[in-house]
Amino acid sequence: MSNANVGLVQKLYAAFGRGEIATIANAMTADSTWEVVGRASDFPTLGMRRGAEGVQSFFEAVGQHLSFSDFSPKEFYAIDDKVFVLGHYAMTVKSTGKPLASDWIHVFTVRDGKVTAFREFTDTAKAAEAYRA
Repeated sequence: MSNANVGLVQKLYAAFGRGEIATIANAMTADSTWEVVGRASDFPTLGMRRGAEGVQSFFEAVGQHLSFSDFSPKEFYAIDDKVFVLGHYAMTVKSTGKPLASDWIHVFTVRDGKVTAFREFTDTAKAAEAYRA
């Protein structure tokens, strides 16, 4: 199961690279959660969202606020129903023109070939700083 779960997650990253957000939303269970740990009041992509609609709204916020120059998932580790991905991204906050770069970890929980939960841990202090005018 672990290899299948890693394969699913890798397909979702590839879909993101192609701009196929519907593929990601369709890979979520109806009761799924999508969370970038932090306060939405500090940065618009932080916080908890639910279901495919929440995933769609997250990526709409990403497109509205960020311009990526690098998005690199680098290491994949699977344990039971979890896939842990370590990576790095660099981007510009559109409203301020400020750069933002951070290492991150993504944690996917997979059940029966669908994602039931996603959590991202990143440098929220850098994000808030880059978002402030």
